[in-house]
Amino acid sequence: MAQPNVVLFGAGSMGRNHARIIANSSRANLVGIVDPFEANGRAATDAFGGEWYASAEPALKHADAVVVAASTEYHYDIAREILDAGLPVLIEKPICPSLEQTEEILATAEQRGVPVQCGFLERFNAGVIAAQSLIEEPVYVRAERHSPYWSRIKTGVAWDLLVHDADLISRMFGSQSPERVNAELGYFHPESLENAEDVIDLTLRFPGNGIASASASRIGQRKVRRLTIQSLDSMVEVDLLLRGVTKYRHANIESTIGHAGFKQMTEMEVPEVSGAEPLAAQFDHFVDLVEGRVDMDDERRSILPAHRIIAEALRQR
Repeated sequence: MAQPNVVLFGAGSMGRNHARIIANSSRANLVGIVDPFEANGRAATDAFGGEWYASAEPALKHADAVVVAASTEYHYDIAREILDAGLPVLIEKPICPSLEQTEEILATAEQRGVPVQCGFLERFNAGVIAAQSLIEEPVYVRAERHSPYWSRIKTGVAWDLLVHDADLISRMFGSQSPERVNAELGYFHPESLENAEDVIDLTLRFPGNGIASASASRIGQRKVRRLTIQSLDSMVEVDLLLRGVTKYRHANIESTIGHAGFKQMTEMEVPEVSGAEPLAAQFDHFVDLVEGRVDMDDERRSILPAHRIIAEALRQR
């Protein structure tokens, strides 16, 4: 098929990153940016190309596919309009800020046969991809995702940050839904909206006795993005910011009789990690989805586990 013409919704900080990726792609054309604020929209189109549109209807007439990077609270209405137009869509995480809305959007997409992808960016992190070949039957996974405060984010850290790790953890355990979810939520910052949590600690129990824990905070003083996967015979650590991977294997060594020797040792494996910028790799996957190279049903089904985990955690407010 011809290169798809792509319309982008949202010209904020994340939207401009998407605009850069789409404009630089050799596989698609950025034909329009929708943003109700003309100054934002025109600044983005001046920088990356395409036409500025204040609303969806005229823009969608020129689109073969759509990327949504608007604020989370607008995702539901935007997604409905895009699905009504029958256009494939990549929506920044979360699909919607409630499980019920997300399930409705995905059910509508299924009924209409429209491809939908969620912006689970860490799936395309080169460190995560490299780590996957090193992991041996995980039994415990630990994730940390901490950041300094940023008042422009209106949702709490569960939908804003933790949803990434919920997705990664679920995939580590075969994309299963956990049998049990326990959460502790903290509300601390005076600028946060009511019921928008600043800290969350999560524990999960998966079928087959796998367990996981994850923490997300927006009152940290530096960015932390770390994933640890423990198996019975090895451990893999991933620095998601630096895209670094280290595998550890501990061994006990019997000393020779009558001779001093090491009793224990730890082997370390540090693979070379390389790959495209995650946002570019994610967009390439979306183009594959648009072109039918990726199964749309599998892609859609992969979205719900993380959303269900976050929804269950937030019920424990």
